[in-house]
Amino acid sequence: MSSATARVPTAHGSRYLQQLCKHWSHNLAVRFDEGSGEVVFPRNARGADWPEDATLTLTAEPDTLVVAIAASAPAQRDALEGVVASHLDRFAFREAPLRFNWTRD
Repeated sequence: MSSATARVPTAHGSRYLQQLCKHWSHNLAVRFDEGSGEVVFPRNARGADWPEDATLTLTAEPDTLVVAIAASAPAQRDALEGVVASHLDRFAFREAPLRFNWTRD
């Protein structure tokens, strides 16, 4: 597994995680509430052929949105970092670009 976590400073983490989860719930497996969310990206999404599915976990804290990616390969993780950041920036257009300082495990 290859993982990355970003602690994104924002007072609107709950709003953004709900918007993102609702957006992806149309074509991905998603579960969420006001404080947390999880999105599963299938290993073969959009023609890919990764070893396993990847999971995005979002957690809203008072002034931070915690974004965690668990992927089956470093390249899958890297691709999801960009996809997640660009989507969240669209929902957070008033304060974009959000600051994603990814730490990788």
